[in-house]
Amino acid sequence: MSKEPTRSTTRTGSIARSIRAKGWSGGVMAGPAWGAVVRSPTGAVGLIVSVVFALVLSGVAFWAREQPLVSVGRVMDRTRLVRVDIVSRDFEAERQAQDAARARAPRVYVAFDEVIEEVVSSLENLPSAVASASGVEALDEVTRRRFNITPEALASLQGEASQPAAWKRRVERLGALIRARPVLDTQTFQRSATTGLHTEIKLVSGTAGERLVHRSQLLDLGDRAGRAEASRILARDAGFFGVQAQVVADRLLAEERATYREDENAGAEARNLAAAGVAPQFQRTPAGQPIFLRGQVLTAAQHDLFLAERAQFRRLGDPWAVWLPLAGVVVAAWAIALALAAYTARFVPRIRRNPGRMISSAVLLALTLTGACILTVWRPDLSSVTISAPIVLVAMVFTVAYDQRVALAYAGLLGTLACLALDRPIGDFAVLIAGIAAAVWQLREIRDRGTVVRGALVTALALAMGTAVFGLIERPIGEVSLREIALDSGLAAAGAVLAGGVLQFVLPAIERLFDVATGLTLIELRDPKQPLLREMQVRAPGTYNHSLNVAAIAEAASESIGASGLLTYVGALYHDIGKMNKPEYFVENRVGGENKHDRLSPALSLLIIVGHVKDGLELSEEFRLPRVLKHFIEAHHGTTLVEYFYHRARQQSAAGSEAEEGAEAAREPDEIEYRYPGPKPRSKEVAIVMIADAVESATRSMPDPTPSRIEALVQSIAHKRLMDGQFDECDLTLRDLRTIVDSIARTMASIYHGRIAYPGASARA
Repeated sequence: MSKEPTRSTTRTGSIARSIRAKGWSGGVMAGPAWGAVVRSPTGAVGLIVSVVFALVLSGVAFWAREQPLVSVGRVMDRTRLVRVDIVSRDFEAERQAQDAARARAPRVYVAFDEVIEEVVSSLENLPSAVASASGVEALDEVTRRRFNITPEALASLQGEASQPAAWKRRVERLGALIRARPVLDTQTFQRSATTGLHTEIKLVSGTAGERLVHRSQLLDLGDRAGRAEASRILARDAGFFGVQAQVVADRLLAEERATYREDENAGAEARNLAAAGVAPQFQRTPAGQPIFLRGQVLTAAQHDLFLAERAQFRRLGDPWAVWLPLAGVVVAAWAIALALAAYTARFVPRIRRNPGRMISSAVLLALTLTGACILTVWRPDLSSVTISAPIVLVAMVFTVAYDQRVALAYAGLLGTLACLALDRPIGDFAVLIAGIAAAVWQLREIRDRGTVVRGALVTALALAMGTAVFGLIERPIGEVSLREIALDSGLAAAGAVLAGGVLQFVLPAIERLFDVATGLTLIELRDPKQPLLREMQVRAPGTYNHSLNVAAIAEAASESIGASGLLTYVGALYHDIGKMNKPEYFVENRVGGENKHDRLSPALSLLIIVGHVKDGLELSEEFRLPRVLKHFIEAHHGTTLVEYFYHRARQQSAAGSEAEEGAEAAREPDEIEYRYPGPKPRSKEVAIVMIADAVESATRSMPDPTPSRIEALVQSIAHKRLMDGQFDECDLTLRDLRTIVDSIARTMASIYHGRIAYPGASARA
């Protein structure tokens, strides 16, 4: 049975329920009602985007962590040991065996068959050609020179003419021997003699086919003595003796053309076939043996062993040892991704309230991490730039698109995830933070192109110094590693400069994508030659001068509390552009004559006065003003009361009630009907313009605007707006409001300062 509530519980129950309804729990303000957030359209989109974002980031981190992330030729900053016994292919031994097989593969030479056939044919026909000669003098000179025929040789050859079959057999044997002793040009001979380990060569002839001979059979066309000796041996082996052998040898020596050439394509194919025929080489590496040591320069063999060990460990290692670290990476990636989402939901309402911005921000962050991981996996030796440049670029983009706090949070968390995914040491994370901080610090407000250049150079300096300092702290010191540290520092600096260049190039696209206005755009919009401002000078000169005064007043007040003076100034210039539609209905544009509102009812006058906000928004859409300026137009009056016409309507209502005695009293006007539609200011800059606008207009009607009276007026207007709830939606504090009031009072007092009365001024006036 439930207990009856005590008197104290009953008395305080409603208070407790009220406190809980307002979001308080246990003395600490509770978070938002997450159920309601999820059920709202933007909350549902945010939840979906957060889950997909976390899935993508954890998947990228998981994949990147599985990659080797080491590069041949780099100094290793840690020692790696073999974790399980592995039998792996010895790729280095295979490469050596393949190189040896290529070196032993025979080179291929193709015969100049026409040269050999010409030599053989001339020798075969020689006896019949000299058979009828009466002496050596009767032979033609070419024959004498080619064969060096003496009288004894002539007689012997003429004797062979009667036995042509025997001579022909000896010449045919000579032809076969010539094809087995290739004569090469000097260049080819030298290359063939000094390269390779082969002992045999392949000879290819169109008439004799292919054969293998020892490489010592090659003859140099330029070595006359060697060819003379080889010619005598060939003649002898073919069956020629005496003067006939000399004639044959002289004919072979007289030939000044090579009989073979090297076929490089066929030789390369033969070497590749020989390499392909090498059997795989294996090696066994026991557990505990080092793969590489800290300070060593990684070799190709160590890299291959490292890859083999990772693959073997995934197959044979204990499942908990294999998968628990990867599960930890995934969990950490989810935590970081959800931290980004929670930070957005809690501190970045501009993104939280806009599904398009949620998606674009998530896509940008996911693409950045994916690109950084892919580039680093592809070229681990360039990690100093492949990690830092994308992260720094993200910091720059979010600084321009939102603000410094958002950029620091997003880029910092993304840098944390990149270091986690790519197994980077704490020093690399510190370098990233230094680069992010430098970029965010320098790009708070971009008023000219030089700001981006200066920001990129300062960021480059921060990254270079950070890379050098932490490289000296964390990496093994040696001649090679010092060169690597210097190179990495230079690459990190180059990455920052590259990021700055990319930002310069995509700055207009960033402004359109995130609907923001940088200082460059604001400076362009404050130019008096802008179409809207020039048209306002012509159509509503009083409103234009009023806007200039408000801009000057508001800019000083904005800078006094650390807000954006440039944004405030430009917003004040455009806040009343809607008055151009009906300028004569606004007092600052009326020069003498009757007041047009005298002939209108208060309700109709109200529509005209309030309508300048709507007209201004339409003009801003037509001329594509940035969203941030549109808020100045729509919110510079907030939901304030149009007091003049409200009181006039009340007076008319009271007068009508007195005139109609006995009749039903005229309806009292409702205050809500005579208020601007809003919205209320959502930024300090717009709130400042609201106060400055009201103060500037009210001061014009003061008969004697002394500093004390001006200060009292400013305080009165600011207090009235505060009590009316106009600052409820912006983060303006009471301290800020006090500073703004003081600044506006000083500026107004300087504008309406007392003047010296010159002698005779009254008479001249």
